[in-house]
Amino acid sequence: MTRRMPAVRRAAPWIAVVGCFAASMPVRAAEPTPAEVFEKRIVPIFKSPNPSSCTQCHLAGVDLKDYILPDAERTFRSLRDQGLIDLAVPEKSKIVTLIDMGGGAKGPNAVNAKLRAVEREAFLAWIKACAADPTLKATPKLDEAERAKPARPVEVIRHARKDRVLESFEANVWAWRFRCMNCHTEGTPQNDKYRKEYGDRVAWVKKDGPAATLEYLIASKLIDPVKPEQSLLLRKPLGEKHEGGLKFVVGDDAYKGFRTWIEDVAAIRGNKYTAAKDLPPADTGPERFGTDLWLKFTNCPPAWGDKFLQVCVFAWDDKKKAWGDTPVAVSDRVVSGKGKLWQHNLTLLAAKDSDRAKAWRGGKPSLPEGKYLLRVYLDAGGKLAKDWKAALGDDEFVGRAEFTAKWRDGYGAMTAVDAAKVRK
Repeated sequence: MTRRMPAVRRAAPWIAVVGCFAASMPVRAAEPTPAEVFEKRIVPIFKSPNPSSCTQCHLAGVDLKDYILPDAERTFRSLRDQGLIDLAVPEKSKIVTLIDMGGGAKGPNAVNAKLRAVEREAFLAWIKACAADPTLKATPKLDEAERAKPARPVEVIRHARKDRVLESFEANVWAWRFRCMNCHTEGTPQNDKYRKEYGDRVAWVKKDGPAATLEYLIASKLIDPVKPEQSLLLRKPLGEKHEGGLKFVVGDDAYKGFRTWIEDVAAIRGNKYTAAKDLPPADTGPERFGTDLWLKFTNCPPAWGDKFLQVCVFAWDDKKKAWGDTPVAVSDRVVSGKGKLWQHNLTLLAAKDSDRAKAWRGGKPSLPEGKYLLRVYLDAGGKLAKDWKAALGDDEFVGRAEFTAKWRDGYGAMTAVDAAKVRK
């Protein structure tokens, strides 16, 4: 009689084979939880003593750490409730977009590229982990007072953006660079000579333009963030142990511009602006364009000697058959008493976003040949020395003069006007 093997015994070899096969299969690790990703990727950013990539676009006022809380859940709720993360499409999260800003930077700013990539990948990995956690997504809103955000209001953060600081720099410093550029422009023969004697600090006007010059000045010792009025960038052109001689006097247009910008940068870097009301008033004046066009007064009267003289230049409007309502150029300097002479380069003016401003922004600023009117102001009483923010007005007005000019660039091609023509 043949005995049948029990079913279990017959199946045993197959079970063993399947078991061996299963044992040989790799075990897929469980996906890390949002808390685990946070601890590994976000906490190091939060605890780092170094500034985040935000400093590439912001001079002060904001850091990526400002958006992080000590634990994963509250950080998630904080960012979610402020609309800074997109759980449906994590790559479109606003916090990721903020990190991406400045990603196309070149030159000195490109050093942040590696740091930005680390920050982006960390936040993206964490947001994706959060998006896959239904329990976390269902957590209640975080109290508004507990949400992580920069301490400064958005107006202050916006004011400290480097593009805004650059805009102010172009208006207040770069426009007056012709007073300094002959000796201080990087790569010129005159500057090469001074660099050999005094070092790289004299080459602060960078050949790559205003943005490069701004970056250099902010990193240099030419600006005193504690006592901005004592900054070397102000003191040197005032004549302090300066090979170039006197380039500013207290209260002239260039001094006003330089000091306004320097004090603003010092306040930004020193976190002095805590509310929108603390910010300086917006510059509503015209755009300024430095030029190498020169104007000269000959035969200056003795009363003008060694006094500060300011000139506003108006152009004749053929269509209106009248002088323009606003000046097209300005210049100022102290009159040489011995030489009975006043001469300086012009800074051209154009209403913001006007056709003239756009043309000068995209090309070389210049003035056409034609009729011009000068309005002349003399600071005989030292008004500006007493208050550098003061403006010369009717009390300082000494007269006007009409003339025809064919403006040409260069110190040797000055447009000369006899001071005897200046009359009230």
